[in-house]
Amino acid sequence: MNCSLYVIPDYILYLCQNSPISLFISSGIWTPYFSVGLCLGTPTVFVPQYRRAANCTDAVSVEMASWLSSVFGYASIPAAIFLTCLTSYIGRKKTFIIVSLTMCIVAIGYYLSETPTHLLITEIVQGIPHAGSMTVSIIAMVEYTSPKYRGFMLTMKTANVFWAIWAANAIGTFTHWRYICVVIFINAAYSLTSFFWPESPTWLASQGRIEECRQAHRWLKGCDEDSERELERLIEYQIEDRKNKLMRRRNFKSLMEIVVDKPFYMPVILSSLMMMVHQLSGKQVCILYALDILKKITKSESTAYTGMLILDGITVLCMYIGSFASKVMKRRTLLFSFGSVSVFFLFLISLYLYLAHLSVISENSYITISLLAGFSIAIALGPLILSTSLYGELVSTKYKRESVIIVSLVFAILQATLLKVSPHIFKWFDMHGMFLFYGLSVSICLMILYKYLPETKDKTLQEIEKYFER
Repeated sequence: MNCSLYVIPDYILYLCQNSPISLFISSGIWTPYFSVGLCLGTPTVFVPQYRRAANCTDAVSVEMASWLSSVFGYASIPAAIFLTCLTSYIGRKKTFIIVSLTMCIVAIGYYLSETPTHLLITEIVQGIPHAGSMTVSIIAMVEYTSPKYRGFMLTMKTANVFWAIWAANAIGTFTHWRYICVVIFINAAYSLTSFFWPESPTWLASQGRIEECRQAHRWLKGCDEDSERELERLIEYQIEDRKNKLMRRRNFKSLMEIVVDKPFYMPVILSSLMMMVHQLSGKQVCILYALDILKKITKSESTAYTGMLILDGITVLCMYIGSFASKVMKRRTLLFSFGSVSVFFLFLISLYLYLAHLSVISENSYITISLLAGFSIAIALGPLILSTSLYGELVSTKYKRESVIIVSLVFAILQATLLKVSPHIFKWFDMHGMFLFYGLSVSICLMILYKYLPETKDKTLQEIEKYFER
């Protein structure tokens, strides 16, 4: 195969040979996820600190507290549609730069926030980086990395969300919440490294810019035989897809025909189910309302703070372990083995709390935290890191824009709604009812996924798409 090395600048060759340039780009792509994590973690410590300073629990009402934790999700809905369309028209790089600049604005907003209303406005603007994490970041991560490293890079992004939540909670536990702004500024500044990225080879090929596509692909993935084979398949696929698009313009393909096309609806349904596993596991809700949940269970504020940091730390550590495990283990093995264990712990926690509620057994805070730790380990090693990662591999290249919009909307609406109504769920169903609901929900989703979800480890996007064309 011919690999025209002369088109690649010397400094790029140096980077490719001495450090993985894809890691440099991926670390930039991870920044919106870290931003989302900081956004999720800040209200957890801001609300109790603000109430304590005002010496009044009504200083931040339950309704306002729930909006602070959820409003960015609703704000991300229109942003997700807008950013997904932008990725098709101006490319992945320029769209991500817009997200990076917005993150800088958000950093300034956090620094200037003095009241819950100020923070609420900042959280609304945070909807754009959150939308970026569901759209352009996923698309870029999949297209910029080789199949060999793609799974690891994708799983690491989810770990960054929970690492940022833990960082925000730790800072807010031991210092004033405003020190979180330092981390927010550093993260936003690092996201500006996107100015130095090449454009996505997939997008360049879709625009008919084949030579630029070859150059960008070799910058990112090198010139070995596997990379060259992937490049040629990518170009062939995009050339064929461009021809098909021209035909579709002449012979207008109805929306109904797209909806019933298996390569469109199957990845969308499976990806939506993965998003449901992520949200309906209850892990994100438990982290954001950790203090409220643990105070209710342990009846002690100091134990609640300690338990929150321990559970957050365990979750982050296990997510990074799971990310490395995804390099050697198959996706299905990770998802269903640890998913089953996490469901077991959800039912066990529900049963334990229900028996304690009936006074059949006496509740012990150490047992409760141990059970929650077991659940955190299981859910973090598999379902959490894979649920939002597999979606990037599953969606069809042919229908990427439509698929990403639908799945992003499912994720955003589900996340925002769960975070908004969770305080009311705690009251209506109590703790045992809440964990029972999560256990049943995840069980149903995993059973459907077990039947239809394909293995995607080390497969190219074209190979995965062909699976759904059968």
